[in-house]
Amino acid sequence: MRELKFRAFTTSQHEPASGNPAGVVLDAEHLSDADMLSTAARFGFSETAFLSSVTPDSARIRYFTPRAEIAFCGHATIASGVALARNGANPVISLTTNVGVVPVEATPQQASLTAVETSVETLDGALLDELLHALGLSRADLDPALPPTFLRGANPHPIVPVGPGVLARLDHDSAAVLRLQDREGWDGTVPVVQRLDETRFASRNPFPRGGIREDPATGSAAAGLGAYLRHGSHLPVPAEITVEQGREVGRPSLIRVSVPATGRIQVSGTAEEM
Repeated sequence: MRELKFRAFTTSQHEPASGNPAGVVLDAEHLSDADMLSTAARFGFSETAFLSSVTPDSARIRYFTPRAEIAFCGHATIASGVALARNGANPVISLTTNVGVVPVEATPQQASLTAVETSVETLDGALLDELLHALGLSRADLDPALPPTFLRGANPHPIVPVGPGVLARLDHDSAAVLRLQDREGWDGTVPVVQRLDETRFASRNPFPRGGIREDPATGSAAAGLGAYLRHGSHLPVPAEITVEQGREVGRPSLIRVSVPATGRIQVSGTAEEM
């Protein structure tokens, strides 16, 4: 069994602390669920990916936080694609996740994943008020052009677009957010997003369900953002957008998102071994 550590969605070599740390365990065939959970806890990252049945063009992949298994993780998928590429995999790898097959194009430096389909749903008024209270926000903080909504894809989660200045003072109640995540079954982060210009966004992502206060880079949420923008006609498509995340927690990260006119969203980023 080979245990690797990567930083995914790094910004540049000039920022050695950039990117979101992820564990990658190759040859995990003989690990039980309890083994994977304890390994993820030992790594202490928000997610660790466990790969089995690895061939040059495919693998089975599962994801564990220090608390539980989750269906999907974007940054650990990017890290896994780069790890596989460095170990002789083909340029395109099919990863079988708990939510379906995710194609990954990878080189030893970067990877692109094709996210599963994401549906966009209304976020209930009472639930929205409860979420805003947990985030320490009010309806006055919301972006009037981008309504909060709920995304159901690889990891179900809400998305909360806010106006200028809100991200800098975001100070959520982790216990309250965790209660919501556990009660509602929100496996993903809770992205609070600000639009900087037409194709550039900043995001902060509370993630107590992953055992951390805030996630430095969230590929699944970035894919959801792309689906949300397209669904609401908030973006001319096809389009390329970027998501800047993690600077507030000392791990600046950059996520690139390709939003086609129809079909599945693609999320790309670099990864470096730690």
